[in-house]
Amino acid sequence: MEITKQTTMGEMLEYDTGIAYVLMQCGMHCVGCPSSVNESLEQACEVHGLDADEVLRSINDYLDSK
Repeated sequence: MEITKQTTMGEMLEYDTGIAYVLMQCGMHCVGCPSSVNESLEQACEVHGLDADEVLRSINDYLDSK
């Protein structure tokens, strides 16, 4: 699966639950929040004041290391 800024939080976590740890390390601590499941990565980053490109890079680094 290719993760993009348009991928929803639910899709990412269904694909690999380890992404939750990466998101939390980036400052997104409400990963399990039911309302976040349908948000895109970009939307979730905007809400948390995070740079979506940096978070996406962290996720892809994690996936590439597996």
